[in-house]
Amino acid sequence: MLVLPIKNEETYEWLLKKHYAKRIPQIMYAFGLYKDNILVGVITYGIPASPSLCMGICGKEYSDKVLELNRVCLLENDKNQASYLVANSIKLLPKPTIIVSYADTEQGHIGYVYQATNFLYTGLSAHRVDWTIKGLEHKHSKTISDGMTLESIKEKYGDDFYYTERSRKHRYIYFHGTKNDKKILNSKLLYKSEPYPKGDTKRYDSGGKVATQSLLF
Repeated sequence: MLVLPIKNEETYEWLLKKHYAKRIPQIMYAFGLYKDNILVGVITYGIPASPSLCMGICGKEYSDKVLELNRVCLLENDKNQASYLVANSIKLLPKPTIIVSYADTEQGHIGYVYQATNFLYTGLSAHRVDWTIKGLEHKHSKTISDGMTLESIKEKYGDDFYYTERSRKHRYIYFHGTKNDKKILNSKLLYKSEPYPKGDTKRYDSGGKVATQSLLF
């Protein structure tokens, strides 16, 4: 297997048709996993949408070093492919870089791939509320708004506008750099490192309550 940089547009069909989110995130770096010269997986990294998240990991001083591992998508998800893709794509990123990624509890994800690649676990994301439009739930709110204010969106969509609780996510962080880089960034980490979550095959709703059984990733 081999991990190589690829063009952003080479990931689009994977992300729109194979990944459960069905949308393309902000992408700064994209890499492909090749087996026998065939592309069998993609991974993307981008700047997190939330400036407060970037500052909340290691402070404002290091906020410009933060990248989000925002998509991993594999053709078959054969044994060790995911961890191989994650680990070897990180090696191709600039140094130093702070990488944050999430495992969505609504999808039943625990984040075993991040555990296998020595990410730090920093607990569940905070409770959040999102807005959406009936019939457009598959679209991100930024796509729907297209520069409109929240008040104008409410006026446009009327009773089809509603709020929904965002599912909580397991948050993982990785420091990529020299030994000294990692030492400094570890000392600046504002989140508390916690033991890895284990052995849970349940899916959770936004309140943390068990909803259904699900496969893990």
